[in-house]
Amino acid sequence: MRHSIIKEKLKNGKPTLLTQLHLTDPSIFEMVSVMGFDGIWMDLEHHGYSLETAGNLIRAARVGSADILARAAKGEFMRMGRLLEMGAQGIMYPRCSDASEAKEVVRWTKFAPLGERGFDGAGADAFYTGIRMNEYIRKANDETFVVIQLEDPKAVESAEAIAAVEGVDVIMLGPADFSVLSGIPGQFDHPTIESSLNKIAEAAANTGKHWASTVADGNSAERLLKLGAGMVLHNADICIIKKGLEAMRDDFSKLGFKFRDNPI
Repeated sequence: MRHSIIKEKLKNGKPTLLTQLHLTDPSIFEMVSVMGFDGIWMDLEHHGYSLETAGNLIRAARVGSADILARAAKGEFMRMGRLLEMGAQGIMYPRCSDASEAKEVVRWTKFAPLGERGFDGAGADAFYTGIRMNEYIRKANDETFVVIQLEDPKAVESAEAIAAVEGVDVIMLGPADFSVLSGIPGQFDHPTIESSLNKIAEAAANTGKHWASTVADGNSAERLLKLGAGMVLHNADICIIKKGLEAMRDDFSKLGFKFRDNPI
């Protein structure tokens, strides 16, 4: 069973940094991993690539040291187990409503006695039947982690009950969907967002768990780390590429090059 860098650092009180990858070129996953990032956020909630593609991307990341934090869609409990078998160290669960749903996530991602995850042992996480059953089950429970996203105002009010669920490692505000459901779409500096982050931070502290959030830049990351965040998630490959291309377009426009306005 592959050792989780993120779980080790969280246990030792050290902050963790992840970035999101949308593109499905394995070399990008490999590059980010060998560059020493703590983790890669793989999003299968909003992206339609197959489990086979996901498995190949996870395999590419294993060249380096980065963990894979894979987000399935709400209610996709069977898919979570398959992602773990492919070698993901973490599961992110979106739009969690309450503690009972968080318990269901744990039930499908942890082996007994913590949960009821089904055993296979032939996947990448077990080195393709290379680990004895008892050792594999123990290490799988020890080396994997669960991140629960709170994206509804009602869920934030239940943050402490959700964080208290055994097997939940991290609770995380989903600021985009939270802002939409709160009637303040895109207003990430709104007092409601700040208040919710404080509630999540307090819930994590009261239950001995960790909390996470996306961050826009280093300054916002520093602020959240001072509030006690154990995990920050910053940027995405598609945003980095777009920003670089926009800078190139701006520079060459000054030299007289014309860029067509294409309708989107």
